Amino acid sequence: MATIDDVAKTAGVSASTVSYVLSGKRPISGPTRARVERAIEKLGYRPHAGARALASARTNVIALMAPLRVGVNVPVIMQFVTGVVTRARDFEHDVLLLTQDDVSGLDRVTGGSMVDALVMMDIEADDPRVPLVAAAKQPAVLVGLPEDPEGLSCVDLDFEAAGRLAVRHLAATGHTDVALIGSPPEVLRRHTSYAERLMRGLRSQAQASDVTVRVEACDSSPSGASQAVDTLLATAPDTTGIIVHNEGALPHVLSRLAERGIAVGTDMAVVAVCPKDVALAQRIPMTSIDLPAEDIGRVAVDMVMTRLDGDQPSETRLLAPVLTERESSTPGPAADG
Repeated sequence: MATIDDVAKTAGVSASTVSYVLSGKRPISGPTRARVERAIEKLGYRPHAGARALASARTNVIALMAPLRVGVNVPVIMQFVTGVVTRARDFEHDVLLLTQDDVSGLDRVTGGSMVDALVMMDIEADDPRVPLVAAAKQPAVLVGLPEDPEGLSCVDLDFEAAGRLAVRHLAATGHTDVALIGSPPEVLRRHTSYAERLMRGLRSQAQASDVTVRVEACDSSPSGASQAVDTLLATAPDTTGIIVHNEGALPHVLSRLAERGIAVGTDMAVVAVCPKDVALAQRIPMTSIDLPAEDIGRVAVDMVMTRLDGDQPSETRLLAPVLTERESSTPGPAADG
């Protein structure tokens, strides 16, 4: 039976190069990859995943901690999960999904040899899981940004920049009174990082652009969205632009505006911060800032595999927000109560 050394000798490369061709863990030039693939086919080489894992003392498993907490949007969470799982497959790794909201599961996984590495989601500003991750023997990447990211590897959308971009867009199209219909109260009470960062960017840009801004926490249910819209219009009737950062509430916000006789794009500009498919699924064209959840999941795996392969320094990657305009944002007359 052919071995990896036989393939390397036939292709005229090192055994490590053959391994990188098989795993995709390092970029390999096209001609070199072609030689290795021809050698594999010629020799009938079939790598044995269990043997490779045993030889490297690896499990070929990445733990993904995605707690299904109250207030999280599960379909969006699953987009992140999809990105992690599909990219991990490129590295011949499986994913162990942890959905509980406690530290004990994390301690159990990192304290043994169940997994090679860890990706952790739904990061809070002062997250009790972070000290455990920082002390773990396995490399880890956070999807999110704690208040003190020193020494940690993190990736996320730059939500602070997204908040600034949304306000800048509305200000540039003539809006001086805007509002955020934001995350559910439970998410805000946990000081979830993405929600706080978006509000920080929104408020700083509102001050810089001389725009009045109001924030309404919003339950994702139809009644919660209706209440947020009604409260906003009652307390800030001059509002002509709304930023919605709540995927579950978004369709109900649009429905309530329609019930109130307010036309999106004419009477009220709406900018959604959400995955692109969520914006495109709405009943009217939606201006949106894309949350590239699958891309972020894939980047998280790339980062954690780089750390698994060597002593790489910690880093933070924040993806720049992109706004796509799909409807008129010209301010209309303030809505009647």
